[in-house]
Amino acid sequence: MADAVDIETQTRMVTAVKRIITKAPLVHARTRSGGVFSAGMTNCGRLGWWSNNGHYRYTSHNPVSGAPWPKMPLLFRNAIKAVMKHTPWHNFVPDACLINHYRVGAKMGLHQDKDERDLTEPIVTVCLADSADFLVGGTTRLEKPKVLLVHSGDVVVMGARSRLRFHGIRKVYPGTSPLKNWGDGRLSLTFRKAS
Repeated sequence: MADAVDIETQTRMVTAVKRIITKAPLVHARTRSGGVFSAGMTNCGRLGWWSNNGHYRYTSHNPVSGAPWPKMPLLFRNAIKAVMKHTPWHNFVPDACLINHYRVGAKMGLHQDKDERDLTEPIVTVCLADSADFLVGGTTRLEKPKVLLVHSGDVVVMGARSRLRFHGIRKVYPGTSPLKNWGDGRLSLTFRKAS
């Protein structure tokens, strides 16, 4: 959904992300193959997605600090409610928000989001700051992915038949952010019903 989140709300969301990062700093987690994600990540909400020692899972506490993840701001919940009200998932209430920060050169390989208990619930990604190439493939790796150029304020909803499509980030376009209160790179806030 293009321009689904207005610029004022985007700016307020970035301010909230900064507060979250002070409590749960961005880290570069380990991939299943033993590498390191090029995007920095953290979480807010009742649960947070995490990766270490080849295990992808949701946790109630930050594995680095041992503290509970910061609460999901009401601002986030209200923004998602507004975005989803005219979709088949108008009752979607996320309990997890994965925050990824993509600096110039950072990418995310094609992957499926399937660590959630109920795969009938959608995955909702709010794009903030710099524009990026968002890749969307099929439900197997055989289908060549399509490239969607996403901008700050765009929202990608993956549900129903698109829920298990492979997706990723190919490229970030520096200097394209309309937000004055964020530094470099792209932020993606991915909302999920994990429990």
